[in-house]
Amino acid sequence: MDYDMLVIGSGPSGRRAAVQSAKLGKSVLVVDRGRRLGGVSVHTGTIPSKTLRETVLNLSGWRERGFYGRGYRVKQDISVGDLVERLHKTLDHEVEVLQHQFMRNTVKSARAAVKFLGSNKVSLTTDTGDYSEVGFANALIAVGTRPHRPRDVPFDKTRVFDSDEMLELDRLPRTLTVIGAGVIGVEYATIFSALDVPVTLVEPRNTILDFVDREIVDDFIHQMRDRGMTIRLGSAVKEIRSKPDAAEVELADGRTIRSEVVLYAAGRTGNVGSLGLDVVGIDADSRGRIKVDPQSFQTSVPNIYAAGDVIGFPSLASTSMEQGRVAACHAFGVPLPPPPETFPYGIYAVPEISTVGQSEEQVRESGAAYEVGVARFRETSRGHIMGVNTGFLKLLFSIETRRLLGAHIIGEGATELIHIGQAVINLGGTVDFFVNNTFNYPTLAEAYKIAGLDAWNRMGRG
Repeated sequence: MDYDMLVIGSGPSGRRAAVQSAKLGKSVLVVDRGRRLGGVSVHTGTIPSKTLRETVLNLSGWRERGFYGRGYRVKQDISVGDLVERLHKTLDHEVEVLQHQFMRNTVKSARAAVKFLGSNKVSLTTDTGDYSEVGFANALIAVGTRPHRPRDVPFDKTRVFDSDEMLELDRLPRTLTVIGAGVIGVEYATIFSALDVPVTLVEPRNTILDFVDREIVDDFIHQMRDRGMTIRLGSAVKEIRSKPDAAEVELADGRTIRSEVVLYAAGRTGNVGSLGLDVVGIDADSRGRIKVDPQSFQTSVPNIYAAGDVIGFPSLASTSMEQGRVAACHAFGVPLPPPPETFPYGIYAVPEISTVGQSEEQVRESGAAYEVGVARFRETSRGHIMGVNTGFLKLLFSIETRRLLGAHIIGEGATELIHIGQAVINLGGTVDFFVNNTFNYPTLAEAYKIAGLDAWNRMGRG
């Protein structure tokens, strides 16, 4: 059978492209080789790690420690079973919602491995060996990524794990070493630290999270160290050894870190190996990423698109969804307005980090005159009520136009609060918006007014 749109992968970009195509009246087939729909996002990535984080923060009493002290816990002995119970409930719900969405929009789905036979045909092979061929007018490659697993790292799911395997721990480790301080590395490192597991974070580079405002990152590192995490920046890993009683990480400077478990979270690789891309002339780089046109998400073959993590940065579920929608609209000739230049990043570490627009470093590089406004959450009444001792909001304004250039938050609720800054930036709002508007009281969002006034007092009335 032939389809107007073949979607390979059912993660955020795949599902959004499938539903958008169906809403345009097109025939759609989604093929995924996983046991259940949802892709990496639902089963090993976004949803599981965020569910794990929420469960840890609730059971550990982390959010209440500002009031009751560092020794406070809601549940004294937290087991992996406590964490997994909520995880499975959440994942089941996500899959159910997705299946219903496909059914409502008459999107067909199949579980099979896909291989290109040409620019309009693929083969499908099921786990049981059943083979079929499917034709398509347009295709979207949305296969996502998997953890990068170098051959010299002794992954064994006993001592040494990748980020997917961390969800299969049979018990909480007494000590943990995390290699790689990217988004995934810092999320898992801080989640386990919130469970009072001693964590060592190792990063070969001298800096972390380079796309985030430096002041936010400096505060993040300070908070991690303040609660007892060990952070080794500029430390390349020479060798990882899995021993019966512990894992050993030998660093290039001669030091050795011993811990019960090692999480290797240094990079990810696109799941493109079995697609037969060479048959249609699409190239992937050494990390399995496919190059696309940034406006349409077309590959070098015009009727084959790619979206989501498999095309690289920013590799966010939120941006992947939009990429899938844009690709589907382009495939069927539906014009879309250009997307806003800025979108928010969310890092679900403990504490949360979220950022939108330009960092202070980027504003400096542009040469534009600017002013900064800062509000610390402990300065707000809501912060006091919640027992929040840390976290702040930082706003950057142009002195010439008074417009908001960037908003950066570290602390409780950062990924929710950022959308106020996003709206103001994309609608061309100025410092006067924050000064003249009334915010609910008491709220953490009131920090926007405090930060706005902080900048306004130095900028004058304009």
